[in-house]
Amino acid sequence: MERFEGAITALVTPMQDGRVDEQGLVDLIEFQIASGIHGIVPCGTTGESATLSFKEHKRVIELTVQTVNGRIPVIAGTGANNTLEAIELTESAKESGADAVLSVVPYYNKPSQEGLYQHFAAILEAVDVPMILYNVPGRTVTNMLPATVARLAAHPNVIGIKEASGNLSQISEIIKLCPQDFIVLSGDDFTAMPTAMIGGRGVISVVSNLEPAKTAQMMEAAMVGDAAKAKALHYELFDLMGAMFCYPSPAPAKKGLELMGKIGSSEVRLPMTAIDAAGEARLTRDMKDCGLL
Repeated sequence: MERFEGAITALVTPMQDGRVDEQGLVDLIEFQIASGIHGIVPCGTTGESATLSFKEHKRVIELTVQTVNGRIPVIAGTGANNTLEAIELTESAKESGADAVLSVVPYYNKPSQEGLYQHFAAILEAVDVPMILYNVPGRTVTNMLPATVARLAAHPNVIGIKEASGNLSQISEIIKLCPQDFIVLSGDDFTAMPTAMIGGRGVISVVSNLEPAKTAQMMEAAMVGDAAKAKALHYELFDLMGAMFCYPSPAPAKKGLELMGKIGSSEVRLPMTAIDAAGEARLTRDMKDCGLL
């Protein structure tokens, strides 16, 4: 498998008493690698990047790179809705030794397609590092259109996109418009397997926080065209995929990892709150069905 392909975990950031739990992070990374995951994203949406301080953000990426130590790719989340902040985080991730960066469409500002292009162009101009674009209109409000993606894909450092529109038509359009070596990664667990079947190359996953081995096996099967195995694994994971979003993420993923004994606390940082009783009941049921509890 090529680099930056397959099942890549959007890793949670363990926290205790309001601070990042560094040993918890190290232990989680080791669990992911031992389970056969193909890559890790620290400081993505699932890593609560929006509420990490700059110092914490940079430290989480630095510690992840040190812990992984070249065993699998590290794609550092460095996006921001302020272009200068995105440049600063991208520079820091490069200095820390991240293999690539994941840069999200600016949220809240609602830029035009030209504004999106200029935002990413400014980061690319400032920092020489491989970049994976990140389109998640459900969170950012703005949808980066396939034509804009194709325009950015002409830059040698833009190597791919995490496409989390959940729209297979849009994903198909991106694959059709972009160069053959452009890496299209699903940004939704639900569309990971079908995206691979239409030419995508992997997923940046939430469910793989809990089930890295099965998620990796599903993507490996999908990418070699073993539809029967990929489909079977998709449905094995399907309910758990839903449980990851039965309450605002990453609260369910963190609670699941705590129940598995993989992290010491399921603490999240405001404005996120801990999973409610109904969500935990559903999560527990789905984890038991997957043999995790």
